Order: sequence, then C-alpha cells, then structure tokens
Amino acid sequence: MLNARMSVIIQKLMKAEAAVTSEYLAKFLDVTSRTIRNDIKELETIVLDFGGSIKSTRGIGYEIIIDDDQLFRQLLQDITEKGNENEGIIPTLPEDRVQYILKRLLLAGEYLKLDDLADELYISKSTLQNDLKDIKEIFHRYGITFDKRPNFGFKVVGDEFKLRMCMADHLFNSLETEGDFDPSNIPIFMEKDLNNISRIILNEINKHQIALSDIGLNNLIIHLAITYNRIKDKKYITFYPMELVDLKKQKQYKVAEEIVKVLETELVISIPETEVAYITIHLLGTKMITEFHMNDNDIHGIIDHQIYQTVKKMLETIDNELHLKIEDDQELFMALCLHLKPAMHRLQYGINLTNPLLQDIKSKYPHAFQAAVIAGIVLKQELEMEINENEIGYLALHLGAAMENKKIGIQPKKCIIVCASGVGSARLLASKIKARFGASVDIVGTTEYYKINQIPLHSLDFIISTIPISKDFPIPVIQVNTILGGNDLGKIEKLFSKEINQKLKYIREELVFLQKNFETREEVLHFLGGQLADRGLVNEQFLESVFAREAISPTSYGKFVAIPHPITPLTHSTFWAICTLQKPIKWGDKRVQFICLLNVEKNSTDELQYMYDLLVDMIDNSQIVQQLIKCKTYKEFATVFLKG
Repeated sequence: MLNARMSVIIQKLMKAEAAVTSEYLAKFLDVTSRTIRNDIKELETIVLDFGGSIKSTRGIGYEIIIDDDQLFRQLLQDITEKGNENEGIIPTLPEDRVQYILKRLLLAGEYLKLDDLADELYISKSTLQNDLKDIKEIFHRYGITFDKRPNFGFKVVGDEFKLRMCMADHLFNSLETEGDFDPSNIPIFMEKDLNNISRIILNEINKHQIALSDIGLNNLIIHLAITYNRIKDKKYITFYPMELVDLKKQKQYKVAEEIVKVLETELVISIPETEVAYITIHLLGTKMITEFHMNDNDIHGIIDHQIYQTVKKMLETIDNELHLKIEDDQELFMALCLHLKPAMHRLQYGINLTNPLLQDIKSKYPHAFQAAVIAGIVLKQELEMEINENEIGYLALHLGAAMENKKIGIQPKKCIIVCASGVGSARLLASKIKARFGASVDIVGTTEYYKINQIPLHSLDFIISTIPISKDFPIPVIQVNTILGGNDLGKIEKLFSKEINQKLKYIREELVFLQKNFETREEVLHFLGGQLADRGLVNEQFLESVFAREAISPTSYGKFVAIPHPITPLTHSTFWAICTLQKPIKWGDKRVQFICLLNVEKNSTDELQYMYDLLVDMIDNSQIVQQLIKCKTYKEFATVFLKG
C-alpha cells in the first residue's frame, strides 16, 4: 500500500494547478528521479482502484485525473488518517528529519548512540552525520553542545534557561495558533496537566487584565508545561541575585507569584523562587495594554522615552532608505511603540515568540519585510539588542499594514491641459478624460501655451497638450488631438497601466546566468557580486551588505527561490541579476535553485510596488520557476518569464 513518500506525491499532485515533473518531486523529497518514477508506477495501480488515474505527458510531467469523486475521497481520507497516525514517527522530508532528531536529543535526557538513531530513521550513518551538522548549527545559537562518551554515545548539555528556550522553539514549532489551545498537539506531556496549566493561566491573565494573543497564550502555556516537566526531573533555572532583584521590582512578578501559588496547589509541586522569576520574564514578553486608540500624550505616559525615540528613528531611517512615506503615520507610530515594549523584554531574555505567518510575510510582502529588517538594524544600534527573524516578521506586519493603507489612499495623478482652441474644447477634452479615468486623474485646470511658465509644474504629474511642445519639461508631456481618439487615450493609459514588456524591465540579458554548477550560497553570491563589480555596477561594500542581510534572515522563500539583496539600496539603478543552478543547494533552511539578486536604486523615488508584485507572482508560481530553471538560453528564459 502507500508509503509516506507516496502520500506526499499524491498530495503534491492534488495541490498543483498544472502537471508536476519527476525532477520537481525528486528535489522536493530529496530522492532521485528514478525513485519517483518507481513510486509513480506503484501509485498508478493504487489510484486506479480508487476511481482515478495518473496522466503522464513526456516533457511536461504528471497530473491526477479523477473519474469517481466519492471513491477517490476514500483514498484521500486514508492518506490523512495515516498521516495523523504516523505524525512525528518516521519523517519523510530532510528538514523534517532534522526536526525529529532535534526533538529526540532534547527529550532523551540520556546518551544516544549514533547507530541506534540511524537505524531508527532508516538512514545511513553518513546521512545522519550530515543532519547532525545542521543540528549543531541550531544548538550553537543557544550555547548548547554535545557531550560525547565512548560506548555511550552523545547527549545535549547547556544552560537550563537556554535548553528550555530551545525546547519551546523546536518541540512545539508545529502548534496550531488558531482557536483554543489544543493539548493533544503536545503528545509528550500529560493532557490533564496541560489542561490544568491552560486553565490556571487563563484565570490569572483575565483577573489581572493582561492582553494576550492566541500565539502569546500558547507560548506561555508551552513554557509553563516545560517548566513543570523540568522541575519534576529536578532541573532548575538559576538566576544571579542582581537579576532576581530587578525582576522582583516588576509588577508582572506579583502576577507570576499568584500563578505559582495556584500551580503548586493544583499540580502538587514545589516551585522555587528562581522559577517565579522565569515566569515573570515570560509575562514581561506579553502585551499588558488592551486600549489601542491612544493619542500622543497617552503613549508618552506608558512608553518610556527610549522606545519613543527608537520608533521615531526606525521610521525616519526606513523613509530615508526606501522612500515609503510612512514616517508621519501616527497610527503606525503608536502600534510600533506598543509592540516594542514587550518585544524588548523578549529580546533581552532570548524568548522566541513563534511567528506562524513568517514564511507568508517573507514571500508575499518582501518590501514590508525589507522595511522591517531596516527597523531591526535601528533597534540593534539604538538599544544594542539582536532581533530575531520572528520579531522582524511581526514588525513587518505593522509596516505592511501601513503600506497597504498608503496604497488605498494613493493620490490621483495631477495634470493640466494645454489647449490652443479655447475653453469649450478644453472642457470637452477634460470631460472625456474624466469619463475614461475617473478619480485616477485630477485635472487641476487648463491653460494656453504662452501661460505655461506661470504654472508651478512641481505640483503636477504630467501635461496633456493639443499642440506640439518642443520645450523640455521636468514632467511628461502627452500630445493628443483636441477631439480625443482611441490612440490618444492609449497614450494617457500608459501612465497608469503596466505593459507586458515591462515584465522584462528589470532583467538584462548579460546578467542572466543559467545552469550554473555552484554548491553553496556563498559561491553563488561571490559569483554574482563579481559579475556586477566587473561591469562597474556595484562598489566594494556591496557583497558585504548582501551577506549582512543574509545573516539577519535567509532570503530563501520556498519553492526553490532565493531573492538576496543588500541591507539598504546601493546601486545607481533598479535591476535584477539572475542565476539558475543545475542542482538545488541549501540556503538557510530551504533548498534553492533559482536566485534573483535584487538591486534597488539608491534614493529612488520610483514606485516599486509593480516590481515587488512581479517577484511575489514568480515565487508563488512553482511551475514557472521550474520551467525557468530548465532554460538553457536567454531567449528561452525571456519567453517563459513573459508567459508567467
């Protein structure tokens, strides 16, 4: 019957809007194309029994054809039930395997042998050793190391506080965040205990009017569940006396004490004072304010001067670098101030608040995420705090909302009509333009040609003229007939619509490098950076800035795409440098085969939303990406890109 890999193949075929190639499935599952073809052969027989078939088209790929909906639904139900039964048992995907090993090590509490772990996962010892390299990288962030003993194996060792942080981040990273907290998502703990912890926290936060999001609530329950289980195993947090004194001064300490009293009574456990401090830290990382509609004076009353100044600097820097014109958005300013107060406590103590929207924010709102990266750099400079990827994602949500509001409030393009034949024909011309373009155009007036020098052109976006104008103006001049024809409207329309050839506006043939044989992110970036430097397009700081941006948050967005770029705009024009690879490489925690090095013009005032929309459309369309990866010539590449 179906193995785990076959289930994944069926799910991929069901979700795809077009045929899926064996190469794509092989890359996704990290197996050979031959293995996929063998799986498909077996699947063809199984699917046939459930009222379906797998159509194979040479050079295009596989797709599922369903003849009997009811019968086929049974197969899908079997796959779902099997997936639930096997969830967390034997992982199929390489990234899932890393998470599985990580969990095994964190929960073992004793030495594990390499051979036993390899047998458990049905993988070779060398594959396991490769996985352990990735795991060591993750542990390194928490100061956790391996203690190795001959004949015993190895186990994890580290500071108790950091171990718990690592557990919270990696044991529960698949928790649902919608609706009520579901303890069945955490099978390693007793459901009864989790229900009790959840109830106690809800009672206390309601009593003390602490505002918590579902994610924040889950985070607190997770940390308390870990605390309870670690105390049972006699594993305690230690704090230096000075830290303890500082935490006792916080009003959240009183709330933590009350939570502890109830926990001790109901769970029959003794909780030391340092653990009260630990709970206080988590309460400090939650929002204590429910009222959002505040004025500037209210904000000053609850937000200290340092946060106020930091947010001010954040928005100034974002506007200086990206010209988003959000610096004076008061609602955004207040939202960021209120968000930053608990976020600073989280950052101070290394608490990682899971962000389930992170991948969607990165891939669907890259412009907002870039603005958040700049905000994070300001935060580091002003408050000397390292900001993590999840927190950058939360900042991006606030900034993205402000950017969307800005789009809603986009001002109409202002123009003036230059007409030689009098007011009547000028009014007719204006009426026709208004009828066609509505609120998108604001006709501020009409004038004769000789008076044009008296008009402040800096307040206009373009000029419409019924006579030829040879003089150069700083804004576009569109010449039309007095009685507008179709072609005349088309000229005006070009200012509002994006023509198809604009899709290639940011792509230069000499900067498209296809089918390269690189093996690391570093090789790709050094190659592309070198190509740009050779052409005099970038300076010596460029690559350093690109690597600094990668260090903050990898620019791989899933579906084999990465869009690296410098932290802030550095080039004299906006363009892309593209590289495709013969084989996928590891880029952060994802595999990548299509790289678009994004360069935005420094101090540009151009509207870049169209460019970012192009990028988002490309990331979303995995079929087009796979076709682009296969292209061997620029002509092929351009044809496929325009088609997408």
